[in-house]
Parts: sequence; C-alpha cells; structure tokens
Amino acid sequence: MRLPLIPHPSSPPAGLTLEVQARRAGRVLSLEYVVAGPVEMVRWPQAAARARTDGLWRTTCFEAFVRTEGGYVEYNLSPSGAWAAYRFDGYREGMRGLEIAAPFIVTRMAPGRFGLTVDVELPEDATDAVGLTAVVERLDGAIAYWALAHPSDKPDFHHPDSFALELP
Repeated sequence: MRLPLIPHPSSPPAGLTLEVQARRAGRVLSLEYVVAGPVEMVRWPQAAARARTDGLWRTTCFEAFVRTEGGYVEYNLSPSGAWAAYRFDGYREGMRGLEIAAPFIVTRMAPGRFGLTVDVELPEDATDAVGLTAVVERLDGAIAYWALAHPSDKPDFHHPDSFALELP
C-alpha cells in the first residue's frame, strides 16, 4: 500500500506529489519513496560516496523515524547515496549516532517521476510506530517539508504525533 505524504501548510508542493511504501520484516524496514510531477525543478544532490554524512536534511532528503522502547531513531537517506542514522532518548534529546550497516540506496529517474528505494536496519527495541517524511528543495531554493502528519504549526518531524503509521 502506498501512503501519501502531505506538504506542511507553510511549504507549497509546487505541483509535486510524494508517496511512500513501507514494509517491515523483522529488523528490516523497506522503504520506497516516489516523487511525481515536475521533478526537474527539484534540487537533487550530486552522487556521493555511500557514507555516513551529517546535515543531509538541509536539502532534498528522505527520512524515516521509528519509535523505540526508550525514545526513537531517525534515518536520513539522500538521493546522493549518503546516509545518516541517529538514536534519541526523547523528543530531540540525547542525540547520538546509531550504528547500523550502511544502507544501499537505489534511485530511479524518469520524466515526471523519481524513486528512491532502501532497506534500513532497525534496532532491537524498535516498536511499531513510524514517521515517514521528506525534505524537498527546489532549484529556486524553496524547501517543502512532507510527512504523513503535521501536528505542529511549524514543520517538526520529531514531534511524537508525527509517528503516524503503525507497522507490525
């Protein structure tokens, strides 16, 4: 099942739509993000080494948040191939790197369509609550913040109510 992400009211979609499919099998979360519309107007990061990189959320980046028994984890997945993973003890507290195997990010571009597929390793204490999000920067520098739910007047993917999907 594909789920639509919605842009935050403060960030217009510029004719784009974004959907994501998420599946969980044990400790693996499989994600497929699809952007449709005028994808040529998106600032796509240049191909880079498949390496852990901080600050990916400053430009086009796909993200997933998963609640854990003691807080939550965040995955940043760049179309460049770079990635990051963090563990938090609570709402924006106790941030530190999450040690996982480097995910292999696969991208596909076609007229009017962009796709990103990846499997990420979940920690042993991951629960069923998931937040799926994306940051999409246009060539003009405007940034749109996409999520399953926007519980705040400002874009805030870390908000506890942003974990809007329950995956078994």
